[in-house]
Amino acid sequence: MLARMTTEQPEQQIGVGTPDAFQRLWTPHRMAYIQGENKPTGPGSGDGCPFCSIPAKSDEDGLVIARGERVYAVLNLYPYNGGHLMIVPFRHVADYTDLDDAETAELAVLTKQAMTALRAASGAHGFNIGLNQGSAAGAGIAAHLHQHIVPRWGGDTNFMPVIGNTKVLPQLLGDTRRMLAEHWPKG
Repeated sequence: MLARMTTEQPEQQIGVGTPDAFQRLWTPHRMAYIQGENKPTGPGSGDGCPFCSIPAKSDEDGLVIARGERVYAVLNLYPYNGGHLMIVPFRHVADYTDLDDAETAELAVLTKQAMTALRAASGAHGFNIGLNQGSAAGAGIAAHLHQHIVPRWGGDTNFMPVIGNTKVLPQLLGDTRRMLAEHWPKG
């Protein structure tokens, strides 16, 4: 609940912390990520790996944008920016060096297609593209390789993430998936 906007002191809200005149943006959906919801129970493909289960879902339910023969593109459930997606091999492999040549080539092709779609759909000015290899390097799901593609825009680091430690995403994931799928290069 937001405090009423007046020229008086902000309304004290019992139980929400020390009154400091700041408005709060609550993001309870992030708690699932913080608590590790849907994290694999082990390193095997049968240990609840979400990247192994996503391909069996419909594109809409799995947030899949495009499917190749060996890899697929899927939206990140916990995006850094709107349009943050990942390129994931269908095969359960942990390390980039475990990919065969055909998987490596298709990962590169879908990365280029993702950049093309993100530019067309959202006017992205740039990208952060990377693989976090191992949990020590920041991989949230280290047992299944996934490459992040994060669209960026000039000035997208504003006061919200810098001062407010909050990211504002202006679009629902289903709407983002639909928009990117419509702009995905054919062929």
